[in-house]
Amino acid sequence: QVQLVESGGGLGQAGGSLRLSCAASGSILSIDDMGWYRQAPGKQRELVATITSDCTPYYTDAVKGRFTTSRDNAKNTVILQMTSLKPEDTDVYYCNADLTAYQDVDDVFHFNRSQYWGQGTQVTVSS
Repeated sequence: QVQLVESGGGLGQAGGSLRLSCAASGSILSIDDMGWYRQAPGKQRELVATITSDCTPYYTDAVKGRFTTSRDNAKNTVILQMTSLKPEDTDVYYCNADLTAYQDVDDVFHFNRSQYWGQGTQVTVSS
């Protein structure tokens, strides 16, 4: 079983900062890209930032220069540091990982690469 567990978020003020963390655990062979998405009620989930396994980040234009993502490959964690928050950053934020999991079935290892999601964490920015 593979799990992505998020922490952080909550209530922030415009111009302030918040930090999100996500830890992947379980039968993980390797993790490629990790990232953050956000979704408002009734809207599609949208990309916020991703980071490759060699720690190359990508940011959507809406957060470029304000958010920073980083990862610790040894701990299978990814961080989203959010600064200069705006009310329009209010959303549920989801951690994502493109990873290969393994399963031992009668001493035979099976591998499966798939997208995994965290449970989501609410970020609310007041003006």
